[in-house]
Amino acid sequence: MSWARSLPGPLRRGLARLVHGAWDVAGQLGAIGPDDSRGQRFGKMGRGACLLFPQGAIYNEHCIHIGSETLVGPNTCITAGMAPGQEMPTDPVVKIGSRCVIGRGSHIVGHWSIEIGDDIQTGPYVYITDQNHTYLDPLEPIGRQWPTEAAVRIGSGSWLGANVVVLPGAQIGEHVVVAAGAVVRGTIPDRCVVGGVPARIIRRWVDGQGWVDETDGALP
Repeated sequence: MSWARSLPGPLRRGLARLVHGAWDVAGQLGAIGPDDSRGQRFGKMGRGACLLFPQGAIYNEHCIHIGSETLVGPNTCITAGMAPGQEMPTDPVVKIGSRCVIGRGSHIVGHWSIEIGDDIQTGPYVYITDQNHTYLDPLEPIGRQWPTEAAVRIGSGSWLGANVVVLPGAQIGEHVVVAAGAVVRGTIPDRCVVGGVPARIIRRWVDGQGWVDETDGALP
């Protein structure tokens, strides 16, 4: 038993109330909105947007745009580049639309172009990146091989489940559901459901027919 649990009951409960109360206050004061000094570092932060406390790694904010009424969950990392102060070749590098909800613990790591549309929701621990290391030399450690970038786009109205990974070059259409744990690469058309590793089409909406199950699930 820890020393804290061995304290007399009334004292332990009183201290617990103080700790939880202080954490609640920290959550209120530590959230980042467009009128806060930290919020004003962003290239754009729309009215009503909020990054909940505690935030993960956030740097090069001037290359990050966040739309109005977008809510970013706690412990979420949003970065442009690999290190604070890095000169970026594009601006914005990361663009998140309006009325989005980014799940806690997610990572959005941009180097060239990540565009997330409006009204998008993600589950927790989603990872989105537009850069990956090459594997041209079978003898050189992969971490030392020069990375390449490919723009990522996620269409408006989509939902990404928990632990989804979006790889460089992924182009996800509008109103798409990506099942939890899927790994997305390539192009996904509008109005479909995808899942798996790599993600494949499970069903899609066809005008005049409604939802149609896919047999091969091939992506365009």
